[in-house]
Amino acid sequence: MEEVTIIVDEQMDGLRIDKALKGRFDLSRTKLQKLIEEGLVCVDDEPVKSNYKVKTGEEITVDLPQEVEYVVKPHKMDLDIVYEDDDIIILNKVKGMIVHPTATTRELTLVEGVLYHCGQLSDLNGVLRPGVVHRIDKDTTGLIIMAKNNQAHQFLAGQLANHEMSRKYYALVHGVIGHDHGTIDAPIGRDPYDRQKMAVTDKNSKDAVTYFTVVERFDNHSLLECSLKTGRTHQIRVHLEYIGYPVVNDPKYAFRKQKGDGQLLHACELTFIHPITKESMTVKADLPKDFQQYLQNLREEVVYNE
Repeated sequence: MEEVTIIVDEQMDGLRIDKALKGRFDLSRTKLQKLIEEGLVCVDDEPVKSNYKVKTGEEITVDLPQEVEYVVKPHKMDLDIVYEDDDIIILNKVKGMIVHPTATTRELTLVEGVLYHCGQLSDLNGVLRPGVVHRIDKDTTGLIIMAKNNQAHQFLAGQLANHEMSRKYYALVHGVIGHDHGTIDAPIGRDPYDRQKMAVTDKNSKDAVTYFTVVERFDNHSLLECSLKTGRTHQIRVHLEYIGYPVVNDPKYAFRKQKGDGQLLHACELTFIHPITKESMTVKADLPKDFQQYLQNLREEVVYNE
């Protein structure tokens, strides 16, 4: 596959995405709509539908298939399965694991392991994202839910869109936050100076709200429990850096000496309505060992300083 990136200009502003792309590729509108249906067209890293209207400044990425269309191949791997039934599977993702493949991915992803285990996943998100209801970053650990069939996927996606699915995270940050609770309400969009990053900005951005509670304070750090009202790319990491308390070991948003690989951010709790039984479910995942060890070292420092 070839990945092509396009920045929406004023001439494209307000057009349906299939119309906006029509003049950029030597492809029929039907073919473009098929790429969109298969999840191969994203706006600011999120797959969209063919009736999506683009806005100036947005970044469109199109994965153009070569002669052989990309197929996700099942691959056997160790999975930490927290819950599973005939319709859904919930996993505790390890650090360093990408959730789903892209046209440029050269490493194994979680989707390939889950597909091997389950045999089949929903296909609403196309060939690159089977079963994927939501994502967490490569170096963020913790809970992620996937759908085995389209009925379950559609129901879960609706909860996510309507902010009815509760997601909680633990984040260890630099600095001591004095107040016990806080709300960060700041729009997030592409960083105008670095297209690989997101930023709080009022230009071509989307509303983003993060709530946090201080769980524990150390000499120079705070352990937070964060919950999301919205689910923007890198939202917690961007918001915490924005208020001056970046996540520890975040290579993208915390410009301080790192003491480990990847940010200390963990998706610890997920609450949702089961798509078939319609019962409320809450699942939890303990902190990974490296996160626990980092906290233990901080606690020992506090005792030593006393």
